[in-house]
Amino acid sequence: MPAHKILNILTPDISLREKLSKELKISSVLAQVLINRGIKNAKEADEFLNIKLDSLLDPYFFADMEKAVSLIKKAGGKKEKILICGDYDVDGITSVAILKDALKRIGVETLHYIPHRVKEGYGLNKNILQIAKDNNVKFLITADCGISSHQEIKGLRQMGAEIIITDHHEPADAILPEASAIINPKVKGCKYGYKDLAGVGVAYKLCQALTGDKLVSDLDLVSLGTIADVVPLRGENRVFAKEGLACLTRGKRIGIKALIDASRIGNREINSTFVSYILGPRINASGRVDTADIALELLLSQNKQEADELAKSIEAHNRQRQKIEGKIMEEAQAIIDREVNFKEHKVIVIAKEGWHQGVLGIVASKLADKFYRPTIVISLSDDLCKGSGRSIKNFHLFSALNECKKYLHAFGGHGHAVGLVVRKDNIKDFRKEINRLAHDKLRLDDLLPSLDVDMELGLEDLSEELIAELERLEPFGTGNPEPLFFTRGLKLKSEPVVLSRDTLKFWINGGKVTYPVIGFGMGSFKESLIKAGEFDLAYTPRMDTWQDNSSVILEAKEIILR
Repeated sequence: MPAHKILNILTPDISLREKLSKELKISSVLAQVLINRGIKNAKEADEFLNIKLDSLLDPYFFADMEKAVSLIKKAGGKKEKILICGDYDVDGITSVAILKDALKRIGVETLHYIPHRVKEGYGLNKNILQIAKDNNVKFLITADCGISSHQEIKGLRQMGAEIIITDHHEPADAILPEASAIINPKVKGCKYGYKDLAGVGVAYKLCQALTGDKLVSDLDLVSLGTIADVVPLRGENRVFAKEGLACLTRGKRIGIKALIDASRIGNREINSTFVSYILGPRINASGRVDTADIALELLLSQNKQEADELAKSIEAHNRQRQKIEGKIMEEAQAIIDREVNFKEHKVIVIAKEGWHQGVLGIVASKLADKFYRPTIVISLSDDLCKGSGRSIKNFHLFSALNECKKYLHAFGGHGHAVGLVVRKDNIKDFRKEINRLAHDKLRLDDLLPSLDVDMELGLEDLSEELIAELERLEPFGTGNPEPLFFTRGLKLKSEPVVLSRDTLKFWINGGKVTYPVIGFGMGSFKESLIKAGEFDLAYTPRMDTWQDNSSVILEAKEIILR
């Protein structure tokens, strides 16, 4: 049976809860969940529940936006081609797609370049100068990259090129690249009022300014990149996600519709979970095992037959990615069992030759979740080795890398996810240094996974009406998790059964109320649950629509046996 997570039952603000409930005519449960999401008054609550496109900020709040638009339109007037350089993940690919669409609308011809994840790595690289020369291009726009590409941008500027950076990553240095214009909310001194945009959100803002249009039909692309990049779904990102998911469900973009159908989620309402676990990984898969151009072609496709073939190709790449990932996970686990001392190593840093660089981030993410420690996975080579890292709640991984940069050849990313290049001979010292930092910054409690529980309820408090009301909080994701509740003193009403994929299903009784419970990956609880007299449950209530029947079911997140 797995170890328990720490349950942090949030302290209720009864006075504010009742005030919001009365003013907004909502249940006290919904009011408390809103308070737990940082809502302080009825105005904020109303804006959160009733988000509108009109609440989006003016793109010209970016300091360099007016200059960027002027330069692009001037280039268009001269019939110059513009090269769009993007990243190979979902955020980068959707950023390139939306920029190409918008520039086409205003009559500007574009080329695009997405580097090969394994052969070239993240961001601009030395090849970009030759690509610009070969295509006689003197104007470049970056998409989801560029803020740390000092040398490449300097070389392009020396060639006489205009360069506009659109990016959302943290600048690694106080000195910024010598670009013509920089559109990035994280640049020091930027007065744009929302800092958590994904790369595609930044690109979308430039496109809005260029076209003078809200570009509602492009929000499907914006939501894909935003949700897949795991940025907080608050503020403008919440608008992008909610409106964009509605666009995805309508399925008017031929390529995305083909991918939805190939993924077997057609005729379903597309939510953030589908993007995070089905569509996003598939769009990423091509760039992981082949080239991201396949995914870009799919998003831009105007031909159903072509889109269907591209979607099939992406499905094949995704299956290949899963196979590679599984093998590396096994090998990584063996190294951890053999080499990692959890008393000493608060950050897991592992390396091996032959690991496919395209899946290192996924492996790092799964290992960070499993062991609840920041994790960096490195593919060894003779000299420069590439790696990817994922972090936990209270450890800013990008800042940690910045403090260890004397051991690194290059790095980039943000608090939760990073990429890096390190010399083989420096890995041992890097591992030692980042663990020294972690010992200073992380307490023992920081290394224990926890769950923030919104409220303690009785089963009699649950209803279809409450669940429908809680659905107003969607879309869920980082910064706006699904509501989580806690109920004490429950008893089994039926013997638990283990279904496929280690899924546990059982019925519970709390007073006079009975509900079914499903626990994914919780098969190991079966015998202990049968023996327990009573138990407590942390869960998310939802509607089960199996075989067109609709009823309440509780998805278990933690079972506490007594």
